[in-house]
Amino acid sequence: MVILHSVLLAAHLLGMAVIVGTFLVQMRKQSDFAVLPVLIGAIVQVVSGLALVGLAEAADVDLNYAKIATKAIIAVAVLAAAIGAFVAQRRGGRIKPFFHAAGGLALINVLVAVFWR
Repeated sequence: MVILHSVLLAAHLLGMAVIVGTFLVQMRKQSDFAVLPVLIGAIVQVVSGLALVGLAEAADVDLNYAKIATKAIIAVAVLAAAIGAFVAQRRGGRIKPFFHAAGGLALINVLVAVFWR
């Protein structure tokens, strides 16, 4: 269980790094955003986050469900924005609002994770 937790936590942190890193590097661009890494990072974040909660439930750990619900809602919003950016890129539409929403919400989710105790 400890190894599985460590693997899931590493995946969760790497997913966050991909989203936030891509966003911070490209936030001043006007076009040609790298949307696919943000989408993959968002998928990894949601899946690994849910798996971490499930693993904690199985280990009978006391959890802060308000924090988990808040982070899950934000993570799903990041995923929705990343999907919107991916679809807009495929259709030749405006990517920038979706890209910035995904990156900004991911930063907010990091702040929630760090400062909500």
